[in-house]
Amino acid sequence: MRPRLEVADVVRAHRERFLAYRRGRLASAERRVLDDIAACRTAARGGHVERCDRCAHERIAYNSCRNRHCPKCEGPAREAWLSARMDETLPVPYAHVVFSLPPGIARLALHNKRRVYDILFRASAETLCEIAADPKHLGASIGFLSVLHTWGQTLQHHPHVHCLVPAGGLAPDGSRWIACRPGFFLPVLVLARMFRGKFLAHLVRAFDDGKLAFGGQLADLNDPTVFRSYLAPLYHCNWVVYVRPPFGTPRQVVEYLARYTHRVAISNSRLVGLYGDDVSFRWKDYRHGAKKKTMTLDAVQFLRRFLLHVLPKGFPRVRHYGFLANRSRKARLDLCRTVLAVPAADPTADSASPTRGDDEVLRCSACRVGRLRFVALLPPGTSIVPYSMPAHDTS
Repeated sequence: MRPRLEVADVVRAHRERFLAYRRGRLASAERRVLDDIAACRTAARGGHVERCDRCAHERIAYNSCRNRHCPKCEGPAREAWLSARMDETLPVPYAHVVFSLPPGIARLALHNKRRVYDILFRASAETLCEIAADPKHLGASIGFLSVLHTWGQTLQHHPHVHCLVPAGGLAPDGSRWIACRPGFFLPVLVLARMFRGKFLAHLVRAFDDGKLAFGGQLADLNDPTVFRSYLAPLYHCNWVVYVRPPFGTPRQVVEYLARYTHRVAISNSRLVGLYGDDVSFRWKDYRHGAKKKTMTLDAVQFLRRFLLHVLPKGFPRVRHYGFLANRSRKARLDLCRTVLAVPAADPTADSASPTRGDDEVLRCSACRVGRLRFVALLPPGTSIVPYSMPAHDTS
């Protein structure tokens, strides 16, 4: 069986070409991502040896890098996060709202990732909360989770936040639950216009406070007159906000949400082949009915696009707002469940998420009877060939 191509293979094969293209100039976060992806689950990171207590079959488990940009680490992290979120859902439909930045703002973000992405979170959250609180629309205090994505299907820079929102909220006095109209959450045009105004107001304030800086082809924007002239057309163009009608049970919502919270710019499953200097990968063309297509890029350009999506160190890409905000989440969720007349979450209950059990993880893949036991630690750089008994010998 042919091994599946991984982003790590592209990094290892073309890292030197990419460094030459960048003349050796990589930000420390970018260099760390390349190092971690290349070494993830290899002898370079060390690991341990497990041996079956029945057939003596051995398995080597190398350590993962746990870098949030690594395609191989997204699955386990997603499963752990999903398990922890089940007790935070409510038995109501959920809406999916996406706030996107126009290309003119996305260009600015590449020079000021931390500041512009923070503004994206803030403007979108303020927009949702204010419009939902308006009696003309919902008249309720809502809670939601926001997840930052910075990529499109072809790895181009496309910053946007996905917001998962219970389709309703608490009355101002906390006495009852106010549900949205069936099949409708909040008006898209109203959301888009308020989001545009709030984002640009916060951006201008950040510039006036000296918190934005531009270099290279955008260096002229450091001049206040040029900056405001650049922004002028953005006050009048349409900003894209997408609202999916309320859907799903709590289980469906959490599983749906988990697809967004720990996604990386491109998964290994989308890679088609590495042909010399070229990388081919699958993508969906949403402008033409999500038609599946294949794109081929020079490996250097593939890595350049991949690294566009490296976030600043310590930058939180998942945030909670409203009655799901971290400081008051438990108390406010308990109030929501009270007014909805549903039982409070049981913290001792087993998660219903589809994670692998310990028995499945530890069972021997050779004899399917014995269990794998830890027998040796492998320091970084240690590589050994595991011993495996013949398949018929299980004595």
